[in-house]
Amino acid sequence: MASTLSGIGARPDQALSLNMKLLSHHELQGFGGIGEGMGMQLAKDGRRILWMAHESAPKNFTAVDVTDPKNLKVVVQTELPHAKVRSNSLDVVGDVMAVAYQTSAVDMKPAGFDLFDISKPEAPKLISHFDASGKYSRGVHAVWFVDGEYIHMASGAADFQPTHPSDDQFYRIIDVRKPGKPEEVGRWWLPGTRVGDSVPPLKRHPKFDSGYRAHNTNVFPQRPDRAYIGYISGGAVILDIADKSRPKLVSHWHYSPPYTGFTHTVLPLFGPEILIVSDECVQNDGKDWPKLVWVVDARMETNLVPISTCPLPPVQTFASNGGRFGAHNLHENLPVPGSWRSESIIVGTFFGGGVRAFDVSNPYRPEEIAYYVPPAPKLSKAGSIQLNDVYVDDRGLVFTVDRFAGGLYVLEMTV
Repeated sequence: MASTLSGIGARPDQALSLNMKLLSHHELQGFGGIGEGMGMQLAKDGRRILWMAHESAPKNFTAVDVTDPKNLKVVVQTELPHAKVRSNSLDVVGDVMAVAYQTSAVDMKPAGFDLFDISKPEAPKLISHFDASGKYSRGVHAVWFVDGEYIHMASGAADFQPTHPSDDQFYRIIDVRKPGKPEEVGRWWLPGTRVGDSVPPLKRHPKFDSGYRAHNTNVFPQRPDRAYIGYISGGAVILDIADKSRPKLVSHWHYSPPYTGFTHTVLPLFGPEILIVSDECVQNDGKDWPKLVWVVDARMETNLVPISTCPLPPVQTFASNGGRFGAHNLHENLPVPGSWRSESIIVGTFFGGGVRAFDVSNPYRPEEIAYYVPPAPKLSKAGSIQLNDVYVDDRGLVFTVDRFAGGLYVLEMTV
C-alpha cells in the first residue's frame, strides 16, 4: 500500500493530522449523518448558531450553538415528513434560512424549498414553501442564498421533461424579496437536455454517466452578473445573468470524458482571476478516481484553461479503507457575516481523505498545508470517516461533518 506524507499510512481506526487539531466533536444526538448544507447564523443575542442539513431521513436539519467551540450544544433538531425525501442543502442570510427538499423519485412531495424565520433558533418558523414537484421532478438538490433577495438553485420543474432521467435538474433563479411569495424569474439548462430542444440529446459517458444537470449555482457580489455552475457530467459553466429572466452562456469547460465527470463546485477567486473547480467522488473504493480539485485560469472567461490540480495522497492510501475517497465540497467564501474568506487558501472535504487545505497563491503549484482525517465513526456503514462538507467561520475555525454517523467536528487550523 502506498503511504502518505513522511511514510504515515492511513488506518481508518486512527486520526491523521497536519496543522489541524480537533477542538470538539458532537454526534448530534445519534443522528450524525449530515449532507452538504451548512450555514452560520450570528444571532441577535450574541450566539453563533451552525445550521446543518441532514443527508437523509429521518432528520431534516439540526442547529448547534458553536459560540464556545469546545462546548457544543444542540439547539434544535427537526423531522422530515417521510423517508423518501431529504433536505441535504441549506443557506442562511441573517435570520432567514432556505432549505432544499429532494425526493427519491419524481412526482412526490415535498419537493422544492422552504424559507424559515430563525430569529428564535430554538423555534424555526415556516415562512413559505416553493413547490418544484411534478411528473418529471425530484425537486431541489442545492440552494445558494447569500443576498437575501434571490435563491439560485439546482432544481427540477413540473414543466421540464428531460431527454434522459438523469438530466432532471437545471439552473433556476427564484425571487424571494417577498419571502411569503417566492417567484421564479429565470432559468437555464444545458442545450440538449430537455425534450424539444433544437439540438440533439448529449452523448453519455460510456462508464461514468452521472447526468447532465446542475449542482452548485454560485453568485457573488463581486460579479452579480455572473453565475458559476457545476454541471455534473456537463463540466463547469459560467452564465451571464445581468438579465435574470434570460441567462446567457459565457463559457463552458467540459472535461468528461476523458475524466470521470461530476463537476460539483465552481468557486471564483476574483483577485488572481482563477476558478477552483471541484469534482465529486460518487463511487466507493476509488472506482471513479481521479476526483480532483482543479485550478483554472479565468483571466479570459470565454477561454478557461486548466493549469494545475491540488495535490492529494495516493488513492491506494485511502480507497481500500471503505466508502468514497476523492474531492467533494469546498468552503465557498460565502459573502455573509460569519464566513471566512480567502483568495489564497482553499479548504475542502474528501470523504475518506478527511478535510484538507491548500495554498493556491502560486496557482501553477498548489501546496497542501493542512489536513485532518478523523477515525471511523463507530456506527458508520462505510467503515471509514466520510467527511461530506466544510464551513470555515470568520474566527478561522473549521467545521466539518460526516455523511453517515460521525456528526460534527470542530477543528483549529494552525497555518
